[in-house]
Amino acid sequence: MVLPFEYVFPAIRGIQAGREYYVSMCPVRLIPKLFSFDDEEIPAEMRAQRTLNRARIPEIAQYILDNPNGYVFSAITVSINADIRFEPTEAGDVGLLKVPMDARFIINDGQHRRAAFEMALKENPEIGDETISVVFFLDIELKRSQQMFTDLNRYAARPDPSLNILYDHRDRKAVLSKAVMKAVKVFDKLTDTERSSLPPRSSKLFTLSAIYTATNLLLGNPKDVDFDKQTRLASQYWNAVAAQMSDWQDVLHKKVSAGELRRDYVHSHAVTLVGLGGAGAALLSLYPKDWADRLKPLQSINWERSNPAWEGSVIVGGSVHNNRTSRSFMIGYLKKALALPLTSEEEKLLGTIHR
Repeated sequence: MVLPFEYVFPAIRGIQAGREYYVSMCPVRLIPKLFSFDDEEIPAEMRAQRTLNRARIPEIAQYILDNPNGYVFSAITVSINADIRFEPTEAGDVGLLKVPMDARFIINDGQHRRAAFEMALKENPEIGDETISVVFFLDIELKRSQQMFTDLNRYAARPDPSLNILYDHRDRKAVLSKAVMKAVKVFDKLTDTERSSLPPRSSKLFTLSAIYTATNLLLGNPKDVDFDKQTRLASQYWNAVAAQMSDWQDVLHKKVSAGELRRDYVHSHAVTLVGLGGAGAALLSLYPKDWADRLKPLQSINWERSNPAWEGSVIVGGSVHNNRTSRSFMIGYLKKALALPLTSEEEKLLGTIHR
């Protein structure tokens, strides 16, 4: 009797929602060969997942290549459409998962990781001997596979940008922004490092994501510039800005609540920090020696929400906006207040909004 050819995976058997599933470790070099994703030419209603976003793959592959001793991935989730056999050892739920060679594997979650490994292997074949965990579910119909995709993604939520920055120790911009936050007293004491949107009663004035965006706009963050030098310059700039913002100091010294300031003024909102970062970049470039003395006009700006200058530009429908247009307006507005030359686009934007 000729035995059929099979894939054999060492696996642990589990039960979830009354169904058996299996967890195994698969060599990276086999991931692209074993597991396929549906052809994106197939209509959506006939697929079990989204189409592959090929623009994401090089970035993920580069992450693997840049961090050979530190990359981390969660398990790939796969459906098997075949009659499988599980041969347990004495441990009972530990054993060998045997899958026919003609089985169809469908990735329910992890197709971009699979494609990124395929790309990274071409440049560094050595990672092929490493492993990634794979969760196998048994699936016999498209409807069930589509439901698995929905269920796997139903409650998935991307971490808040501020929390991502806080926990990121590889991104140079993130590390720099955190160092600057610690070196600027108002930032250190009044920044929420977990949320990018502050609730009305928050005791914080700023968010780490806003500081990240504003600081990197301020510096341009060229890779060939000394990290410590950039950190010092950015810290000096933001401390000098804070010295012109008496309202920030009042919150710091508990003379007024952060919620009240954010409710009635715009100068602690992300759009203003970004504006200060963009205007600061021009200021540092034009006046590298005496830029700090040129920040005094910030004291004279009417930061109240009731200021007509903000209506239709920064405030729309009663809410402070932080989109591209509002940011560009704020950068131009602050450059004008600091007597810095405007670009033709900034002049046009300021004139268009307040004609």
